[in-house]
Amino acid sequence: MRLALPSLLLLAACSGEANHLGNPLLWPLTGAQTAAENLVYQQRRGEVEILVKSNFAAITRELEVGDGPTLQTAMATAGIPENERPARLLQLRGDRALYQSNPGALVTALMVYGSS
Repeated sequence: MRLALPSLLLLAACSGEANHLGNPLLWPLTGAQTAAENLVYQQRRGEVEILVKSNFAAITRELEVGDGPTLQTAMATAGIPENERPARLLQLRGDRALYQSNPGALVTALMVYGSS
């Protein structure tokens, strides 16, 4: 009886189902892949950040009127697909009070909407 509960717990842990850690033999490859993906993301985020911060006044004006070339360039740099941009533009316009004085928040929103 003493071993019943620990045995049951150990048996339940030996599942053939997928888990969040994946195959331990593939961890080095998964780690290298994640590092490469993070590098690409950080490079793209840096480009978006430079673009937004250096053109922040123009982008906020374009958000007020509804669209513009600088805003479209920022969306393209962030990787937002063209077919999603009208919906994302509506979302950005709805939250423009948040972005009026916070370019970092705009960069984050663009990166969230962008595809990987």
